Order: sequence, then structure tokens, then C-alpha cells
Amino acid sequence: MTMASTIAPAEAPTFHLAQEHEHPEGHSTMLGFWIYLMSDCLIFAILFATYGVLGASYAAGPGPKDLFELPLVALNTTMLLLSSITYGFAMLAMDKGRAGATQAWLAVTGLFGLAFIGIELYEFAHLIHIGATPQRSAFLSSFFALVGTHGLHVTFGLIWLVTLMVQVGLRGLVPANRRRLMCLSLFWHFLDVIWIGVFTFVYLMGMLR
Repeated sequence: MTMASTIAPAEAPTFHLAQEHEHPEGHSTMLGFWIYLMSDCLIFAILFATYGVLGASYAAGPGPKDLFELPLVALNTTMLLLSSITYGFAMLAMDKGRAGATQAWLAVTGLFGLAFIGIELYEFAHLIHIGATPQRSAFLSSFFALVGTHGLHVTFGLIWLVTLMVQVGLRGLVPANRRRLMCLSLFWHFLDVIWIGVFTFVYLMGMLR
């Protein structure tokens, strides 16, 4: 017997687990969505910071007191807050397994969301009509960027909401649809919180300047 035959062969390096532990269903979906929300927080943080720096640069043009209509903005805020409440009712109906009630509350949420977008578009159209365009001053540029970005998010949320209503109608409250509804719930309430910041920082504080 030779010496080479008595030496045990070296074990090949292992780069993976032979039996990986199971992940909870939907775990990666929720984690990925939380990461997305954090990235969205950074975007809005930058927009808020930009408005904080440029919000008082009127370039001898109109300021918040000349342009903002607080009763209209308060009505718009009410629409979004109500949509958040009705989405909560949709989630409660989902927990009870009531697909029809879930769709009904989602539809009500969508109507409040459409009202919010409609009022915001009216405000933008009115500002542009009187010459308060984004090119007029740094204040208006930062205002349209911040409020407009939020409005785009709400618009995408409405498209997502309609898509989920169709999915629930076709497949019911299957686990995949429940996860998607939960993700949209996080997104919708996130937009609600951002708008409260916009209402306070842009509109209320702007009227006090």
C-alpha cells in the first residue's frame, strides 16, 4: 500500500447549504416593499429639504399668502384622510374573508383618491392660469416638484388599487392578493403621512411667513 492511498481526499469547499431553511411565504415580498418605502422616504426628504431652502425665494413674485387657498387645501386633505380610513375598512373586511366588502371599500377609497387628485389638478391649473408657473421663482419650482411628486404617487396608487380590485374579483382573497393588499395599505398610509407633512410645512407654515 502506498502512502498516497492512505491519505484521505480533501473535502471540496461548500458554497451553499444542502438543505436551506424554509422562508415564510411572502417574506421576501414584504421585505422588498419596506426597502422600496425607505427609498421613497429619501426622495421626499430631499424634496422637503429643497423646499426648505428655496421656499422663501420669491424672485419678487407672489408668495404663499398670495397663492394658497387654505379652505381648498383643507378639503383636499380631508379627502386623503378619509381615503385612508376607508382603506382600513377594506383591510378589516379582508381579514374576515369578505371579498365583496373588500372591493366595495376599495372602490370608496378610490373615489376619495380621485377627488384628491381632481382638487390638486384644479389648484395647479389655477396657479398656472394666473402666471404662477414653476419657472416663475425658486419657491414655485420647489412647490410644484414636492406637491407634484406626491400627486404622482397617489395616481400610481390609484392604478394599483384598480388592478387589485380586478385581481380580487378574478381570484378572490388568495394569499397572494392579501399580501398585495397589505403592501398597498402600507403605501397608501405612507402617502397620507407625507401629505400631512406637506400640508403643515408647505401650506400652514407658508401662510405664517
